[in-house]
Amino acid sequence: MSDRDDVLAQAATWAAEGRKVALATVVSTWGSSPRPAGSQLVIDGDGRMQGSVSGGCIEGAVVREALEVMDEGKPRLLDFGVSDEQAWEVGLACGGKVQVFVERLS
Repeated sequence: MSDRDDVLAQAATWAAEGRKVALATVVSTWGSSPRPAGSQLVIDGDGRMQGSVSGGCIEGAVVREALEVMDEGKPRLLDFGVSDEQAWEVGLACGGKVQVFVERLS
């Protein structure tokens, strides 16, 4: 079973239990990105999660957005990025961009 299958199975389990569930999916990347397009993260209404769309502050921001999407029901396309110049200033080799689509499943 792949990581993606695990995430989707967890989403189905949580939805069957009557929990609010949101799914975040990396839809595009450019430059340096910790996770490839297609990577997924499932979040429930209590903030439990499985999978990964990035790491660090991006993942925290995605979880916050997912909790709002669960309440509002409207999906969101999130853009995160850092320029090469900004990356150098914080000790990274290069910049990058990632887009994450967040949708409510139940």
